[in-house]
Amino acid sequence: MATDHPTIDDASDDLPLPTTIASGAVAAAVLLPLVWLVRTALDVGLSEAIDISTRPSTIQVFVNSAALVVVVTVASVLIGVPLAYLTVRTDLPFRRGFTVAVSLPLVIPSYIGAFAFVSAFGPQGAFQRLLAPLGVERLPEIYGFVGASLVITLYTYPYVFITTRAALKSLDTTLIDAARTLEHGQWEAFRRVTIPQIKPAVGAGSLLVALYALSDFGTPAIMQFDAFTRVIYVEFTTFGRDVASLLSLQLVAVTLLILGLESHIRGNEPLYAGRQGGRTSGTVRLGKWKYVAMAACLAVSGLALFVPLGILLTWLAQGGAEVGSALAFQPSYALNSVGVSAGAALVATVAGLPVAYLAAKHRSRLTEAFERATYVGYAVPGVVLGLALVYLGTSYAQPIYQTLYLLIAAYVVRFLPQAVGSMRASFLRVNPALPEAARTLGRSSFGAFRAVTLPLIAPGLFGGAALVFLTTMKELPATLLLRPSGFKTLVTHIWTATASGYYGHAAVPALILLGVSALSMLVILSQEGYDVK
Repeated sequence: MATDHPTIDDASDDLPLPTTIASGAVAAAVLLPLVWLVRTALDVGLSEAIDISTRPSTIQVFVNSAALVVVVTVASVLIGVPLAYLTVRTDLPFRRGFTVAVSLPLVIPSYIGAFAFVSAFGPQGAFQRLLAPLGVERLPEIYGFVGASLVITLYTYPYVFITTRAALKSLDTTLIDAARTLEHGQWEAFRRVTIPQIKPAVGAGSLLVALYALSDFGTPAIMQFDAFTRVIYVEFTTFGRDVASLLSLQLVAVTLLILGLESHIRGNEPLYAGRQGGRTSGTVRLGKWKYVAMAACLAVSGLALFVPLGILLTWLAQGGAEVGSALAFQPSYALNSVGVSAGAALVATVAGLPVAYLAAKHRSRLTEAFERATYVGYAVPGVVLGLALVYLGTSYAQPIYQTLYLLIAAYVVRFLPQAVGSMRASFLRVNPALPEAARTLGRSSFGAFRAVTLPLIAPGLFGGAALVFLTTMKELPATLLLRPSGFKTLVTHIWTATASGYYGHAAVPALILLGVSALSMLVILSQEGYDVK
């Protein structure tokens, strides 16, 4: 069927100059920390760089990280897409409750999940002790690849669930009805109509999952699995800066490969799609399969939520006798976490707006490059980004070094793609005819944007900001390296307490962290586009 959508090249000459300059500035700022990596890597001789890169241990790290990314991403899609379909398109009982339950694992930092799973299922863990009277002396090994894959999957599949759910809610079901009238079965209609329409959303969620799995430091470290991040951290702490910088560059190369694959899979999706003029009604009846569906939802949410909550409550009970020590929790830690997270969400939304607008409305190689650049910072491990900004701050930006400005800048670089991805999807759902109609009625470009486009993209804008808020609340390595002297947050207190072996003192801030994050997640789910009805 013919289409009047602009192609990659024919829109390149119509780029609005102010928005293009703003997007270019944002992309340059995100890529700036990489300058430090390249500069450090250039200090290593070519022969030594080749020697380091071709070591069996280096190749093994690459294979480990690649396997982790593939397994976690595939598993997240296999979990997130069916759950999204069940909570949107079927008559699953208690859909509102299940939607909240399967979304909430996103609020739990994966390193807290890893600590909890080791405490529960590790040697002499709580679960093993519970089964000991039944003669169970040993459980399957939780450490290594299996444990790392399991934990990261359980706390990242909501990315796929949320993006897919939003796409399914805006799906025009008249197309499915048309397929059914052509005597296609339910599965055939799903394969030929639904899958092509939700593919961009699944791809966006999968991209976030893959980049998270590649950049996560806490889970591989706790599970004793040699992924890129764990080895880079060890090299940094043992003064192997050259090796760490080369491994970091390899990590960035893998990131670019993932972005390329995602772009290829995304393909030439339409520049707008949505329910304007369409219909979103009708549900698929599950019949007796509803019990199986409910069991699946309960199993996923139960494993991801009840294990860490149970372990945290156990730590809380064990930590009662330690109250009053120097590690006692202070309420200001929670206020600090909320303050910097809100600041990062606001700045990321403002910075990501021109990038998302250009990527959605003016497809060209330049706008695609701007959008892709924002994802690079997300894949750079927090510890590497933190050290890069320490170097840049001490060398070129002394006035903002060890201030909240540099800390928030690090958060924005890390989590900008979450805001860009959400806003870009919202822009794609805006029919271009609507702002054009406002222009014909005398509105300026900015006036049409403010009066027509902005209200339509508000759910995606708010959803992206909330995602940035959530992930900033959980961020650890960059916070440890860049926080001002004496500035403590929930995660830094959790890290200090657990590193010192005082798990009881980690329980209260961890539970508060989960509570604040859960409230923000509920706010997201209550918004239009994330309606849980």
